[in-house]
Amino acid sequence: MDKIRVGLVGVGRGTAYGKVLYHHPHAMVTALCDTNETVLQENAPGFDLGDYQLFTDYDKFLDSGLFDMVILGTPIPFHEEQVTAALARNIHTLSEVTAADSVEACMHIYESVQKSKAKYMLAENCNYMHFVLEWKKYVDQDCLGQIHYAEGEYVHEIRARVVDTDGHNLWRTKRAPLHYCSHSLGPILYWLDDYIVRGTGSGTSTHSLGNQGIGSIDMQCALFETAKGRTIRLLRSSVSPRKPVWCGYGLYGTKGYIETEAYTTNEFARAKRYFMETDADVVKIETFASAPNATEEMKLGGHGSCEYYLIDEFIRAILEDRKPAIDIVKALDMTIPGLIAHDCAMEGGVWKNMPDFYRP
Repeated sequence: MDKIRVGLVGVGRGTAYGKVLYHHPHAMVTALCDTNETVLQENAPGFDLGDYQLFTDYDKFLDSGLFDMVILGTPIPFHEEQVTAALARNIHTLSEVTAADSVEACMHIYESVQKSKAKYMLAENCNYMHFVLEWKKYVDQDCLGQIHYAEGEYVHEIRARVVDTDGHNLWRTKRAPLHYCSHSLGPILYWLDDYIVRGTGSGTSTHSLGNQGIGSIDMQCALFETAKGRTIRLLRSSVSPRKPVWCGYGLYGTKGYIETEAYTTNEFARAKRYFMETDADVVKIETFASAPNATEEMKLGGHGSCEYYLIDEFIRAILEDRKPAIDIVKALDMTIPGLIAHDCAMEGGVWKNMPDFYRP
């Protein structure tokens, strides 16, 4: 198989993907883009890059002809402009989550995907945690029966990334808790093979950090209804104090349930399940993020082997000329509900239908 030439945008998250790519048999990092010249020079040796492969100007980077695929590891407010610019040049684009920060921006990206000859994929790494793939087997084997309820909770206290230690508001002050919903919705919608049609939200208080914008909202909760009649509940916070980070999931069906029970950084430690047809009592199971056969090189992305298998899927989709697993439709399925639910919360908990402009 051929090697895909890859350009990385954003030292930090972008180069985290790059460390995985460096060891991938069908990819090679050929350019790096960041607004900080110093960090470009510091990171170039790790990818064997020369000065001509380093860029501080994104348009010049895209026009360089040095790569076939770009990975965007940049803040969400930049996604619309950067994704559409890459797709307009027919450059395959893997974008960090979430797709965009407004429904209008999501629509613009969708239109760009339709016009482009290149492929687009959302880099939702939680979908590639090993336990997510294992739970999918339970669902497909009908161990839980007809699933009627699912929940996802992601409480990750990152106050210093919302407002820095000098009191300066950072870009996350404009990211409401529910805006960052794909880590929860991604796996849930994958398990259910479903999508959300309407929802509501709650949570507007800002006691933990003070009122520094919607990003300082203490906690938000969303309720969703799906096309297949399921109920989904999400819980999200970026400022409420909790250690360790909590990223939990639960699935309830007519034959049993499965839910995470404990969590440690980068690796789920334990879950529990009860399947009426096979389990006499509650069974504790391991639910690690990394695949059992993953090498240390595969884990360099920072979240077990998730990034490796996510990148591998996109590269293979390009080489095989097929639709990637998290295409634009699935990307918007796990982005737009959070945007709408936040609006519902700000309007007093009203219910709203999801837009369907991207639904085939």
